[in-house]
Amino acid sequence: MISALFTTTSTPPKVECLVVSVELPASGRIVEANPDVPYIGVTIDLDVTVMREVVEQLDEPPVPPVSHGPCMFVSQVDVPLADCIQRLVRLSETPKAIPILYPSIVREICFWLLNSPHGGELYRLALPESNIERVVKAISMLHTNFAQTLHVEHLAEVARMSPSSFHQHFKALTSMTPLQFQKQLRLLEARRLMVAEAASVAEAAYQVGYESASQFSREYCRMFGAAPKRDAMNQQRLNSEYASRTVRTA
Repeated sequence: MISALFTTTSTPPKVECLVVSVELPASGRIVEANPDVPYIGVTIDLDVTVMREVVEQLDEPPVPPVSHGPCMFVSQVDVPLADCIQRLVRLSETPKAIPILYPSIVREICFWLLNSPHGGELYRLALPESNIERVVKAISMLHTNFAQTLHVEHLAEVARMSPSSFHQHFKALTSMTPLQFQKQLRLLEARRLMVAEAASVAEAAYQVGYESASQFSREYCRMFGAAPKRDAMNQQRLNSEYASRTVRTA
């Protein structure tokens, strides 16, 4: 699965696109938005099978890059692609049209992305039985079961690779080892639990799979630069200040 995030906050609207092939652990913050110029974001999951079907119909498929690193890029969205996104969003106004029109619009989005300057990177992801596709299956398991103890050998079996080959391709794709990847997933979820759901440090640590509170605090501080409780309070304060500014602006 390939995810594309389309956003705009400028006046006149200038749409940008972030395309990622792997669900990397990450967090973000909207830093510019107000009632007059709102932040608008649409995330679309693009099926690799559909991408392959579109590639097969192209007279000249894009040339995949030599690099085997993670596929992640930001690009300006041109008029034809922006038109697709607008039509996709407008489908929400007529739910009965979604089953009929949504698949064709997504195929059109795939076409324009494949014909963009980054089309070769997307084409590399669409290649059948590629190492990327195999590693992504293991990454999906990590996302689903990050609170559990997972061994590299088991993840390698899911990817149908030897442990050494899996470790090499995983790091090339994510710039992290499987253990580092799982650790970041755990810590980001723990932060969300403390900030958004007011979970205690001990509750958050336990829910994401830590058995040692001291180890959790140590690794959390290393990643976010502050102790869990202090960091959560800072994030809640920033969220409150942003909400207050938005209300005053309105």
